[in-house]
Amino acid sequence: MTFAGSPDRIEAQLVPEAGYELDTFRIAGLPRKPSPELARALLLAGRAPRACARILAARHPDAVLGGGGYVAGPMVYSAWRRRVPAALMEADAHLGLANRFAAPFARRVFLSFPIDGRSGPKYRVTGRPIPARSRPLPQAEARKLFGLPQAGPVLLVFGGSLGARILNELVVEAFGAAGPAILHLSGTRDYDELSSRIQRPDYRLYAFTEEFGAALGASDLVLARAGGSVWELAAAGKPAVLVPGLFATGDHQTKNARFFERGGGAVVVPEGEVGRAPELIRSLLDDPRRLAQMSEAMLRLARPGAADEIAEELIGLAS
Repeated sequence: MTFAGSPDRIEAQLVPEAGYELDTFRIAGLPRKPSPELARALLLAGRAPRACARILAARHPDAVLGGGGYVAGPMVYSAWRRRVPAALMEADAHLGLANRFAAPFARRVFLSFPIDGRSGPKYRVTGRPIPARSRPLPQAEARKLFGLPQAGPVLLVFGGSLGARILNELVVEAFGAAGPAILHLSGTRDYDELSSRIQRPDYRLYAFTEEFGAALGASDLVLARAGGSVWELAAAGKPAVLVPGLFATGDHQTKNARFFERGGGAVVVPEGEVGRAPELIRSLLDDPRRLAQMSEAMLRLARPGAADEIAEELIGLAS
């Protein structure tokens, strides 16, 4: 197995660190408005299939899997041109622009969520593969790791690598002085400013953690955005209050969140109503019976076998 991607993105660091070979080609996302950046992106998009064809000629793959972003499109198209079976993954409840362009050239499209109009033999609803680091630790062990109290409820808050400023501000303002025990992964951007506002020892603030499974294991309820990490919450059986980001293309975070709300595992709070989240959180933490029901619902919705299912399909395509 080898990887291909952009030399300017995080894969250029992560793939070699994980011990795999990486072939690179220049590509950029397409801005939605006319601009010099759009002209540059179109120029790179026109050149990318030829670069991808050279990579395929050198590697002779039996199958190609596209991760779903704009990097995947030229490679899937080039694979189709060379009659190499290709597949795509879609992480959200909305088929992104890159995948809409690339889907006609793929033999399979693996969907994390059911999407209207995307059915038939080409499409498989598999859920989203989750990393091994997200498997939850036992609660007592996880709380000890983060210095959290063994008794009482714990709220986990996170918002991605940079964090979600609206959630960061909300939680520190509502719970910085008093409230339930908090495990807050703020992201690197806001950490320094937030740290001076914490006034109690059972409010544990971190910029990030490599032990995300432990963070899940330590918590009783999660406050978060609604990106691909919602599948990690589901696999861990964690009830959630989800605040979808308005920035998300096609409002896909709202669609992601509503899927888990309909299934009974989450409560959705629109960003414009985020001020009501603290009282909702308090009411949920005071209702163990409802939390247990939401946890069971999350586990029913989870697709922990997604990675294996996709791997088996790829083996079938390759053979």
